[in-house]
Amino acid sequence: MLWSDPENEPPKELRDTQEMLRRLGVLMALAVVLAMVVLGLLGRG
Repeated sequence: MLWSDPENEPPKELRDTQEMLRRLGVLMALAVVLAMVVLGLLGRG
């Protein structure tokens, strides 16, 4: 292990960035699913 500081919490900026990336990932997944559903409906019609 290079960073052996178990009691050292990551800074607030890093946690905020991780939270934002997690939200962006969820939004991207929802957008992909929605796009697939829309394309399926359009392709069927």
